[in-house]
Amino acid sequence: MREIRFRDALREAMTEEMHLDEKVFLMGEEVAEYNGAYKVSNGMLAEFGPKRIIDTPIAELGFAGIGVGAAMNGLRPIIEFMTWNFAVLAFDQIVNSAAKLLSMSAGQYSCPIVFRGGTGAAGQLGQQHSQTFESWLGTVPGLKVISVSDPYDAKGLLKSAIRDNDPVCFMESEVMYSDLGPVPEEEYLLPIGEAKVKREGTDVTIVSYNKMMKVAFAAADELAKEGISAEVIDLRTIRPLDYPTIVESVKKTNRIVTVEEAWPFASVSSEIAYEVQKYAFDYLDAPVIRVNSYDVSLAYTPTIVEAYLPNTKRVVDAVKQVMYR
Repeated sequence: MREIRFRDALREAMTEEMHLDEKVFLMGEEVAEYNGAYKVSNGMLAEFGPKRIIDTPIAELGFAGIGVGAAMNGLRPIIEFMTWNFAVLAFDQIVNSAAKLLSMSAGQYSCPIVFRGGTGAAGQLGQQHSQTFESWLGTVPGLKVISVSDPYDAKGLLKSAIRDNDPVCFMESEVMYSDLGPVPEEEYLLPIGEAKVKREGTDVTIVSYNKMMKVAFAAADELAKEGISAEVIDLRTIRPLDYPTIVESVKKTNRIVTVEEAWPFASVSSEIAYEVQKYAFDYLDAPVIRVNSYDVSLAYTPTIVEAYLPNTKRVVDAVKQVMYR
């Protein structure tokens, strides 16, 4: 199977869906003339023209609102935020308009729109450009939230998101756009709402998503050297969350460690811990341990950036704790 970069997988997904449905269009900052801030939309302006690949001002609230209005009127917009940190300005449109439209209209209006862009820390970008938003958006009824970790999932789930009739928040990572991974040449879609066991194991379950999957895999490799078999689950979708896959894994391994870039309070891992104690309490041989970023805003200093984020050692130590080693 061929290998392509993360950004190319996203572009293929959008391009294929735009060829299949003339109602699909892309709008956002630098998506057209500049070929995308991270070159995700490279060549799409030349292929589809300025009516379907639309540059916007630096006005997230404004162009997100235009996208919601377009979706209400039968189009299928893809709204690209240069980073989800900037999308805070558009939360009124995402949370109060897109997410609530179906309910407020008593089912008369759907809002088939995809909001996508990079989330989380990407090096020395400071406190206002280094936040994760899956747990924020995941609390909102009416939204679907997808957070992908590799090119294969990125393409298959973005295509599904574009076809979905609900508003979807699609979370990427600036540090993954150049990642290579296997992607089939033939068309495929992946179901929204299904986690995937990406490594089988017997001793402990490690659950993660987005770029923290790299930390989870690295920890599993280190643990294997010490004879500890870790099962690694990629959530892929945050809302709806695939509880059954997590619970069935815990019933097998009897232990669970979550790895998440978000702050620990009211995080996705908090919800997982609740669901595991609710549905697999009698199977647990140790408390659930969460490995999150620390409960502070991320400073600019490189050493602090490194210490702030979950890393392999912290995950290995957490696993040894639940293994009572």
